[in-house]
Amino acid sequence: MPARLMACLLVAVGLLLAPRPAPAETAGIPVQTVIAQRQDVPVQLRNIGAVQAFYAVLIRARVDGTLNRVFFTEGQEVKTGDKIAEIDPRPYAAALAAAQAKKAADLAQLANARADLTRYANLAHSDFASHQQVDTQSSLVAQLQATIAGDEAAIQTAALNLEFCTIVSPIDGRTGLRLIDPGNLIHATDAQGIVTITQLHPIAVMFTLPQDDLPRIQAAMAAGTPQVGAFTADDHTQLANGRLMTIDNTIDATTGTIKLKAEFDNADNKLWPGLFVNAHLRVGLLKDAVTLPSAAVQRGPNGLYVYLVRPDQTVALTPVTLTQDDGATAVIADGIAAGAEIVVQGQMRLQDGSHVAVSKSGS
Repeated sequence: MPARLMACLLVAVGLLLAPRPAPAETAGIPVQTVIAQRQDVPVQLRNIGAVQAFYAVLIRARVDGTLNRVFFTEGQEVKTGDKIAEIDPRPYAAALAAAQAKKAADLAQLANARADLTRYANLAHSDFASHQQVDTQSSLVAQLQATIAGDEAAIQTAALNLEFCTIVSPIDGRTGLRLIDPGNLIHATDAQGIVTITQLHPIAVMFTLPQDDLPRIQAAMAAGTPQVGAFTADDHTQLANGRLMTIDNTIDATTGTIKLKAEFDNADNKLWPGLFVNAHLRVGLLKDAVTLPSAAVQRGPNGLYVYLVRPDQTVALTPVTLTQDDGATAVIADGIAAGAEIVVQGQMRLQDGSHVAVSKSGS
């Protein structure tokens, strides 16, 4: 037992006295980097906008009557002049016939009055009739002529009312949901119509920008037709590309903004009335600008900065100033040059002088 105990003690002492391996060098903090590039960058003004139909028409009756038929299906594309609905035309056809009959009767009376006037005039030349009779008959002829004019107006009104029984589309567009069913009695004074038709091709986007941007917008319009992009609410997907049509003629004094209207062809129907979009108005181009992904630019108590990777794989906290940042691409005005290697992901664990393990970003 003593010999075994002695052997164990010698082994333990040997382990304690054996030299330990040197600690491995601390691994660098993993980061992803990008190289600052030179490229042409469009100057864009952005804000939320709303899609509006170029024209929107609530189709309503212009005469009273029973709605006999509708000629559209909900969501149908219609052209100007296409039939939309029909109101029972029989009462208005009868009114037109009555007006035409009255005119015929009045024409017969006018013909007789003119014949009498001719006879009285001949007799007056021979002193067989008084001049008063001639004047009275002339007045009757004039009265009947005025009556005929009134009859003609009544015929035109009756014909127009009959025409109004057939309701047609005043614009090219898309029908909405039907608001009333056939068989119902409708009136020209009804607030509720039959259907709404909206024009989708082209379509408009209304958006506002700060009043301070007005000079740049006017300069862009003087140089040509500024392009406007419509993007989804997350600002990542472009829905359509259009052009600026006009600037409103007044600035909203309560908000200090100016309203603008852009036009889009909308051939694929990606824009829909009422849809909220992000409008990007291009007002210029920055040529050969130093750019980085927006994610590379950090914000601190002393302003904007990036982490510049040195050749020894350490980082330097480097202040920068920006010309613009659209959320995807930041344009660097001062602080770094093209070709600089900048950390774009993994900045949370970094500080000035940190050692990093670099992997290049695909962005």
